[in-house]
Amino acid sequence: MTLAVAYKLLAVALTVLLGYAAGRMRWLGSGTDASDPARVLSNAAFYIFIPALLFRTTARLDFATLPGPLVTAYFGPVALWLLGTYLWHRRHDAGAAPSVRAITVTFGNTVQLGIPLAAAVFGETGLALHIALVSVHALILLSLATALVERDLAHGASWHAQLISTLRNTVIHPVVLPVLAGMAWNLTGLGLHPIADEVLSLLGSAVIPLCLVLIGISLAYYGVAGRWRAAFGFSFAKLVVLPALVLLVARWGFGITGLPLAVIVVMAALPVGSNPLIFAQRYRVLEGEVTAAIVVSTVSFVATLALWLSLLALLAPARA
Repeated sequence: MTLAVAYKLLAVALTVLLGYAAGRMRWLGSGTDASDPARVLSNAAFYIFIPALLFRTTARLDFATLPGPLVTAYFGPVALWLLGTYLWHRRHDAGAAPSVRAITVTFGNTVQLGIPLAAAVFGETGLALHIALVSVHALILLSLATALVERDLAHGASWHAQLISTLRNTVIHPVVLPVLAGMAWNLTGLGLHPIADEVLSLLGSAVIPLCLVLIGISLAYYGVAGRWRAAFGFSFAKLVVLPALVLLVARWGFGITGLPLAVIVVMAALPVGSNPLIFAQRYRVLEGEVTAAIVVSTVSFVATLALWLSLLALLAPARA
């Protein structure tokens, strides 16, 4: 692991620790249900900062530059893993829990850890590929998870009422709506006014520090006692199973080799990101388990990253 990546991991850990200290000292409130600071921060991220980031990203995205085969080779197995995890847990879970578990084992920390890691390990060319995938990462995975959870929450009504409720709640949603609005604006070709772009950029820049502090506060308020087994299960699925699936599909299904293969495998091997926690708090389920999974997977990532990089090095002679 390079020094730059180690510094980034340390910065992430210290920011989470700051949030934990704020939670333990009750700087933001007592944590009663009526004034839960973790939920307040989560709502701020979900309704203000993340929509701004998603709208700006989608409105500015040049879809023609996206590497089609690489996008398919990555998001194909990732989406299948999300759906498979969801269906597995839906057998005995109800409500939002299956979707929360599914997004937790698929949504990686692609920005605050992924970007410096790609730059340090793969250079400018690899970073460009990573950023291309990051540009649609949240759009695809959060939209899919939202559609699944809203369908489950509409369960019990007639099929017609379920369909209408699912479509309405999926579209009128703080994740999906800004994506659709951004796409619509993108199609006009007008671009963003400099003032609007600056406001959206300013709001979007708050997402990462806010989410990291939120993880620390959630640790303080929810704790991890009794949640280690679930956290290790989430971490194993995210750090080992998902990258193995992406490697198999991309290498032997799509014939992708060399640097592009390494970039998408390492991207799949990133630890659990902060968006699953915000997703869990949005639907008030499994907040403690997801918080513990973020911590455990981030700590374990130091070891699993070395293993994946070693495996990719062994495959290098077979690559063109």
